Amino acid sequence: MTAELVRGQNHPLPGTRMEIRVSAGTPVVAAVTLGDERGRVVGDSSQWLAHPGAPQLPGVEVPRQAAAEHRLAVDLGAMPPQVHRVHVLLALPGAAGRPGAPAAFGAAPAPHLAVTTTEGEAVAGFTMTGLGPETALLAIELYRRQGAWKVRAVGQGYEGGLPALLLDQGVPEPAGVAAGIDEAVGRELSRSVDLPAAPRTVPPPQPETAAPAAAPGDGRTTASSGPVDYRHPRRKAAATAPPPPAQGPAQGRPGSPYDAPPAAPRPSSGGQPGTPPVPVAGDASGWTMEERLHNQVWGMFEDLARTIAAYRSAVDFAESRFEQELDRLLADPATRGGQAADAARDQAQARQFALVDQARAVLDRDIAQLVAEAEVVEPALPAAFAGWENPVWHAYRVPDQPPLAVRLGGLYLPEAPELRIPLLARLPLDRGLWIDSEEDRRVAMDTAVAIAARLLASYPVGGFAVHALDPAGSGSAALAPLTGSGAVLMPSAGGAAGVGEVLNRLTERVDLLQMALRGGAADSLPPGFDTAEQLLIVNEFPYGFDDRAVTQLRYLADEGPRAGVHLLLVADREDASAYGPVLDPLWRSLLRLTPLPSDHLADPWVGHAWTFEPSLVPPGSQVLTQVLREIAAARPAYGP
Repeated sequence: MTAELVRGQNHPLPGTRMEIRVSAGTPVVAAVTLGDERGRVVGDSSQWLAHPGAPQLPGVEVPRQAAAEHRLAVDLGAMPPQVHRVHVLLALPGAAGRPGAPAAFGAAPAPHLAVTTTEGEAVAGFTMTGLGPETALLAIELYRRQGAWKVRAVGQGYEGGLPALLLDQGVPEPAGVAAGIDEAVGRELSRSVDLPAAPRTVPPPQPETAAPAAAPGDGRTTASSGPVDYRHPRRKAAATAPPPPAQGPAQGRPGSPYDAPPAAPRPSSGGQPGTPPVPVAGDASGWTMEERLHNQVWGMFEDLARTIAAYRSAVDFAESRFEQELDRLLADPATRGGQAADAARDQAQARQFALVDQARAVLDRDIAQLVAEAEVVEPALPAAFAGWENPVWHAYRVPDQPPLAVRLGGLYLPEAPELRIPLLARLPLDRGLWIDSEEDRRVAMDTAVAIAARLLASYPVGGFAVHALDPAGSGSAALAPLTGSGAVLMPSAGGAAGVGEVLNRLTERVDLLQMALRGGAADSLPPGFDTAEQLLIVNEFPYGFDDRAVTQLRYLADEGPRAGVHLLLVADREDASAYGPVLDPLWRSLLRLTPLPSDHLADPWVGHAWTFEPSLVPPGSQVLTQVLREIAAARPAYGP
């Protein structure tokens, strides 16, 4: 049975040799890009992009001309090992290639793609509805997951046309490549399929599986990297996971694995044909197990976001169709009342329930697979990625080098509350953190201490230092594990004088480092200069802060991360309301986290309201004390 997909939905492929059939109702250009694990074209586009001017690549062949109907041949088994995603692109050709044709996809019949076997047996279909001014589309992607290949319906449109789409794919010099494709299409114009006299309407899918209109946030604009606090729409969150495909390669540190091409993924244990693959921890690409697990967590986050989007879209469509059928019944006097009308309404509602049940079955299948994967991934995570309840912390030793990321908490969606996806923040932190203490001030400080301890535990000896400002003394109990272990560089400072002393010292440090870096004299820092990353915990802000201290704190939030000085602010924004809009830039510059579960983070694809749950030490556990003692024993004694 053919699976008719909606945006974001995926479906397993039965083999590696496939045919992709395109029906557009107007001449279109078909192209294919081969991407790495993030979907990005790497290196020379001539080896990663198949188009009418260069129609063949290993495992891919596309037509040479613009046409209303296309057949693309794909052999996934012949793909180079670096290829993890195959993107099928559609674009309206230049004016010379489409005289009299629609100027945008919204004025043409909805394009339909069908993935079939080489024998012509249909596997999956996707109709791209809800299009408007777009002139280029990322239609579908074939991607490798746990050693098997799947197809995902994407339907992402670009008003900027083929150049914008190629730019998003990472193709070098996209405008020149797009011009070359248009030129090749023009040369093949005589072989193009003529525009039909009357536009052909693509046959809609079966009523039970018809594709709904585009879901909100269907990806027609370039996605931002990482979750976003949707309650503060102007503030983007820090990159808490590897950037999505639209953002390009991850920003790695010099010498990190991200500076080199990714290794081929470790194959997972396959099951019987037609059954889901057996999950394997670390089956994503990467040079090290840490990197593979990091990328696998990213893949789980992406899969859950997309499968929930597909389910919600299908439910919305079922409800919309039911309402339309009721409107038609009420508009006709013959069906407005009586037994016939009741029967018609019951039938319409039954069709709605059937659609929802079908969508729920697909969702349950995908969630079950992700839960099974989480059950093998979570125990295999290194300490920096793991929850405090993970036994890996009991064997903790101070590392020789920092990890790729640290865990700030977990994310989940209401349709799958049992599935927690780790929220990982890349190191070094590129922005500060704000623990919103509005709901519970004590738990907010516990959250801050847990995060500070993770950062301390993630760096080698002498690589990280913590300062604590608690002018009111209200956080002394929560800070006790840090101050009592000797792992904190400077105990909690009291009063305005203590606040000013710490802020002056850190501000001078940032100034000195910036001058050294700007002057290209990083090796001329004073003898004995502590090069460790610095974390400043501030509790009960703005208590104890005068205007000068507030200005210094804003400066540290803006300029500190580039100089290795990071801010961890514990505050209720209402406490600082007297400053008015003066502090708005400060709040926007920080990643807002909550001490209690809160659905304030949004993903970059469809804007799901993800519930964030902080990673706290289990009640009664001594793991935090043990870890801090290990750090204190290994680190040198810090002076003032």
